[in-house]
Amino acid sequence: MKTKSDKKTKQTAYFVNVSGMRAIAAALLALGGTWAFPYLLSVSGDFLEYTNSILSVFLFLGLFVFVEKALAVNYAEKERSWFYPGLAGGLFSLCMVFGSRLDLKESVPFKEGKMWLGILIWAVLFTIIIRYFWEIMACRKQVYRIQACVSEAGSGIKKKEDLENTFGQRIDLRSLGIRAAVIFLCFFPVFLAVYPGFFVYDAQEEYLQVVTRNFTTHHPLIHVLLLGGLIQLVYKVSGSVNLGIACYTILQMTVMSVIFAWCVEKLKQRGMRKSGRVLLTLYFGLCPVLVMFSLCSAKDGLFTGMLLIMVVLLQELCKEPEAFFKNRRKMTLMSVSTLGMMLLRHNGFYAFFVFTLLLIIYLRKEIKKALIYPVGIIFIYLLCNAALTGLFHADHSESQEMLTVPISQMARVYADEKDTLPMEEKEILHRYLSEEALAHYTPKVSDGVKIHFNNEAFAADKGSFFKLWAKWGASHPFTYLNAWFMTSYGFWYPDTVIDVYRGNTVFTFTYGDSSYFGYEVEEPGSRESKMPWLNELYRKMSLEIFQQKIPVVSMLFSPGFFFWVMMFLLGYLCYLKEYKRVLPFALPLLCWLTVILGPTYLVRYVVFLWVAVPLLLWEVNCCKFDNWK
Repeated sequence: MKTKSDKKTKQTAYFVNVSGMRAIAAALLALGGTWAFPYLLSVSGDFLEYTNSILSVFLFLGLFVFVEKALAVNYAEKERSWFYPGLAGGLFSLCMVFGSRLDLKESVPFKEGKMWLGILIWAVLFTIIIRYFWEIMACRKQVYRIQACVSEAGSGIKKKEDLENTFGQRIDLRSLGIRAAVIFLCFFPVFLAVYPGFFVYDAQEEYLQVVTRNFTTHHPLIHVLLLGGLIQLVYKVSGSVNLGIACYTILQMTVMSVIFAWCVEKLKQRGMRKSGRVLLTLYFGLCPVLVMFSLCSAKDGLFTGMLLIMVVLLQELCKEPEAFFKNRRKMTLMSVSTLGMMLLRHNGFYAFFVFTLLLIIYLRKEIKKALIYPVGIIFIYLLCNAALTGLFHADHSESQEMLTVPISQMARVYADEKDTLPMEEKEILHRYLSEEALAHYTPKVSDGVKIHFNNEAFAADKGSFFKLWAKWGASHPFTYLNAWFMTSYGFWYPDTVIDVYRGNTVFTFTYGDSSYFGYEVEEPGSRESKMPWLNELYRKMSLEIFQQKIPVVSMLFSPGFFFWVMMFLLGYLCYLKEYKRVLPFALPLLCWLTVILGPTYLVRYVVFLWVAVPLLLWEVNCCKFDNWK
């Protein structure tokens, strides 16, 4: 007959055995992670400085303690699966290793077995780490839910009933005005420092279209007319181009200030505490990236503003569809912001088109109303584009923007295999891209090649181009992948130093180690700084390796870092099956997917990440209380 002592002994032996196995597994994973760690970094050589260093011991011990602790959590009792942590961990490991190889050698060695082993080891480690953090966050959610039930004040977030009562509440215009003024005043010293503003990124080309009345659809016509029209109008009255640029900059600063203030006021309605509102207001007004593009003539700032409005309203639409469709003010604002987003950037249309399918599936119970909004806006967008193109006789024959990736892929094959390619295939390529054009190929940016693309030849014979592209892709798949990765990896590799324009001479300088931001004032404008010291600070952040030298702070300027923060938070919401909280952020994610098919990686293409992440952080925070549903 078994005694209690025998049972206790067996239980002790079982736990000791499990603990021992867990310790062995943690030790093996920690050793593997320590060995594979250099693959995450952009370092060359045999890694002797690392492998023969005490640093590797500290890394091993840190990984061992953390992994052993994470493995001790009894995940078997949880309803949540390993799918989302595994997906996030696997992709993050892949992107980190691929990014480091691209950064170092401008290509991924796909046939290197050790690299794939390193990816696998860190995929397992990242999966364990990510799920462990998500479980901690989920446990805190349960604690906060209990606290919120005990105390109505709780954490300062409004109760669900209060939030439902504020759904149709109008924004306090006085509070909105004060907040917008604060953000504008934060912008203003920088405006004085970089007077008349950042007139850059094709600004001259857009302005000259208005001056010469020679329009193309290469840039969105609505932005060309707004930018060029306002500057030319002021120039006609005052005789000063700089004053015209300054007036446009002030207009955009005002619009962005109001949009950012409106966003904060919406979160105030949803229960954000005063401290949070103050911090978010200062973030919108002082964050260098947002300041740069709020004062920049490029369309990316206004595009970001329109997208931010959409995401905020989509959150309300997904949570209260019936009430939202009945609110004409919100439907009007949603429609205007959607139309503005698509008119300001061509890729906005493609992102919204795909998002429409997701939205209709989600709102299938309100299918008639769900169809009217997106389909109607898409129709108006196409009508506006056609009307503007016809009214201004704009040239719309260019095709190279849609062919950016194929052009760079074929240019890379030609650069690598020029001497071994069959003559007849090179002759076909030269119909569309001359030898001189192909000589301008650089791995990180395709602009130098695609600008010389023969659109007439492509219009006459598209079939030959795509047949050659497909043929070379089948015989050079890794070259194609590397060509695409080199123009996009800055969007998904956090450690990237953005230097895509290195050596390019523009109006007032030659790009060096950094191409973070254009900074200059293109002709016919000129810089007239009123605060030289602040102007110099923004010049350093834009054109030098400046903020990248400061640990942690450097990540606040990294597109890849903000992308992975966004993916971590969205993955967490999916982990909790909070899909209706995820759907509004599918739109910026789709916009991100369109830009990785673009000509290069620049901050300007993904400024929206800097406004989407704070909004997503608040959504995750609200999720802790199960309110605002």
